[in-house]
Amino acid sequence: MPTTISNLTCEYQTNPLGIDVLQPRLGWQMHSDHRGASQTAYQILAASSAADLAGGRELLWDSGKIETDQSTQVVYSGPVLAACQRVYWKVKVWDETGQVAESAPAWWEMSLLNSPWQAGWITPEWDEDVNRSQPAPLLRRTFSADSGLIAARVYATSLGLYQLRLNGQRVGDAVLTPGWTSYDHRLQYQTYDVTGLVRPGDNALGAILGDGWYRGHMGFTGARNLYGNRLALLLQLHLTYADGRVEIISSDEQWRAARGPIQMSDIYMGEDYDARLEKPGWDSAGYADADWAGVRVLDYTKEIVVAQVGPFIRRHEQLKPVSILRSPKGETILDFGQNMVGWVKLRVRGAAGTTVTLRHAEVLDRQGNLYTDNLRQAKQTTRYTLKGLTDADEVYEPHFTFQGFRYVAVEGFPGEPAPDNFTGVVVHSDTPPTGSFECSNPLINQLQRNIVWGQKGNFVDVPTDCPQRDERLGWTGDTQVFIRTACFNMNVPTFFTKWLRDLSADQRNGSVPHVVPDVIAKTGLGELGDERGSGAAAWGDAAVICPWTIYLCYGDTRLLAEQYESMVGWVEYIRRRADEDLIWRKDFQFGDWLDYRGHDDRLPTPVTNTELIGTAFFAYSAGLLAQVARVLGKTADAERYAELAATVKAAFNAEFVTPAGRVGPNSQTAYVLALHFDLLPEAMRPLAVERLVKEIEQGGYHLTTGFVGTPYLCHVLSRYGYTDVAYNLLNQESYPSWLYPVKQGATTIWERWDGIKPDGSFQDVGMNSFNHYAYGAIGDWLVQVVAGLELDPAAPGYKRILIQPQPGGGLTYASAGFDSPYGRVESKWALEAGRLQLAVTIPANTEGVIHLPAQSVEAVTEQGQPLSQGNGIREIRQAGDTVIVTVGSGHYRFSVKAN
Repeated sequence: MPTTISNLTCEYQTNPLGIDVLQPRLGWQMHSDHRGASQTAYQILAASSAADLAGGRELLWDSGKIETDQSTQVVYSGPVLAACQRVYWKVKVWDETGQVAESAPAWWEMSLLNSPWQAGWITPEWDEDVNRSQPAPLLRRTFSADSGLIAARVYATSLGLYQLRLNGQRVGDAVLTPGWTSYDHRLQYQTYDVTGLVRPGDNALGAILGDGWYRGHMGFTGARNLYGNRLALLLQLHLTYADGRVEIISSDEQWRAARGPIQMSDIYMGEDYDARLEKPGWDSAGYADADWAGVRVLDYTKEIVVAQVGPFIRRHEQLKPVSILRSPKGETILDFGQNMVGWVKLRVRGAAGTTVTLRHAEVLDRQGNLYTDNLRQAKQTTRYTLKGLTDADEVYEPHFTFQGFRYVAVEGFPGEPAPDNFTGVVVHSDTPPTGSFECSNPLINQLQRNIVWGQKGNFVDVPTDCPQRDERLGWTGDTQVFIRTACFNMNVPTFFTKWLRDLSADQRNGSVPHVVPDVIAKTGLGELGDERGSGAAAWGDAAVICPWTIYLCYGDTRLLAEQYESMVGWVEYIRRRADEDLIWRKDFQFGDWLDYRGHDDRLPTPVTNTELIGTAFFAYSAGLLAQVARVLGKTADAERYAELAATVKAAFNAEFVTPAGRVGPNSQTAYVLALHFDLLPEAMRPLAVERLVKEIEQGGYHLTTGFVGTPYLCHVLSRYGYTDVAYNLLNQESYPSWLYPVKQGATTIWERWDGIKPDGSFQDVGMNSFNHYAYGAIGDWLVQVVAGLELDPAAPGYKRILIQPQPGGGLTYASAGFDSPYGRVESKWALEAGRLQLAVTIPANTEGVIHLPAQSVEAVTEQGQPLSQGNGIREIRQAGDTVIVTVGSGHYRFSVKAN
């Protein structure tokens, strides 16, 4: 097969509409069926029309032939782009043989950029009781379009949530728009191509508004209206004609307003919908709206309005109930078989005025009844009142809410409920899956599925802690411990770029909020106290760890540059809060959140002191910041922060480490942080890891770590030669362990190790989520160590790939695959007839470094032949009891006699 070029991206997206990056970054993938394929040069051609690009005339930009192997993060360097401009582009690539391949064309389209908004914020003219949820307003306006239309774009956002309609059709497939940002600083607008919906003559635009995160219930205290108390729409429709004219239809006083059938909508509480109040045809041109109210223009800033950065929230899988149960209380309960996030689509037929109520929950209690105590104040309830169709089913989906659930109690259903009447609609940010993991242990495979489902459910525009109770907040600590696993499972660079901009916006004097967007600053933490809203170790360190992780996984230096001031602000904040000896003793800290503190003679239960955790993360973030500065060419900063990190490490050792290698209170987390962050002198590390292993062995191979220590625990053990101990922890099935929830029937990751106790009772109702991804950070170790697929930090973005599996734990096979920026990477091993069989796939234009457990090169074969250089194999060397093979792209099959 000749070399081909495909998967062209602009700002990580395929043919993106409405970007606001003046110099967008381009990328492509190279494919070849021969080994060692690599790019030696590229040439990008860009034009203002597809015809010009195809004909090679009037090009907007010709990069010329650039001799480089770079095929990601390539910056557009043509003329300055205008608002709403579309650019068509393609790329030519020269491979290592001199062959030239050319891609099919792709495009991107610019947003409004800095063009002033002609539209105004419009809101219904009536007054409302803003202390409770109100019926969702409908807004409409008619307009006329001429013939000769060649393009139509809608640019829209809202205070609250919105759905758009045009000539009776839904505009776009995104839900819960405009999403959730730090609304005081940043409010995203969305761009839609509606060319196919506009017709010559009369047309009608419509919008429905909902409370959403803007003015619905939010936070722990039951507060509403955190960002404002009036819903409003901001919209421009641009009509472009063949003769060059552009007509703009805006949100203004010409719009009309009425109350619609949504009587209540709230993120936490659910939605009430009365179909008898529908207004058929309200979003069509011929509808009579003389009895509708007017609108008024709201005095609200447009300076905060920015183009969409992150992915849309969309519908994904659709699940049917696996069974319909009857509880001891007499409830009719749907079991969807999977703890999920989204809503239920209802199909029903019955008398007008009949109300069907759906109550959502994650689990059943010991008796088999719906368990909702852990929802706290959240109701998670939808109600649909029928209009009474006799010749067709009525179909309803919620508009402005979402629920976290596996089980749904149905009340008021006319007739006998059947599975076909209900569909679970999975909703999350459109972050396509990129990674996969599988092994010979079904329990571990279920653990991996739970990790992925936890990520789906908690990536609804913001990386939240949980999706069901009256919280659903972007906890920074949860995010930073999970981000590396998240980057493997799904394509998340734009998701985190958007969220990190909110983090920066919400920083105060360098201090990072506990949650982003920072609603705690508006509501407090309830009984925890208002003073605890920001500045905690491991939580605030998300400002440094998250951008660095995105850089490692995607090679994104622009994000590092964009977030650099935020990173510096956080490290300098810690410096100011630490004592003169650089130990961070002040301030509220979460510590090793939800670590094991049970009363069990099997397990040691020391509590890791918060000043140890705070100082450890101080050193770690300072060291990462030095690396970031080095990547960005800030040499003086790199030296300064490397020196700071070294000084804090010395302070850590003086305060918390004994000459015999004991760290702090002798807890698992104390050793894990000291070892993973390289805080200890080299000579002391073997002593410390021996103490860690002894603690684990004394506890019967149970972990006692919380949110802070758990992500690094197995990494530390395998790094220091105790992979067998790590496997013992992984395979542990009794509490506390990763597999205990799996054995209990979990289909997502739990917040607590014992959310459901061995006797079937529940943990504290005040904080007991059954969909909480933090402990799912073990997924990173499954991929890197069990399957052996890892990136090389020296060549980020998987430009160089490390394949170094460590079989063990009774597994007979394991595999991982990842859709990297360069293409598919795979590592698959199996133990067969006393030999380790390893199959590896390395994508074109990258390099792989493969570590094989072998006493000699002669013990290794590739494709059944003795190992030798050539045919893609670039270097072979022996390092102790490991054979290291450097290869170019291609498929390889190694075989080694198992040790």
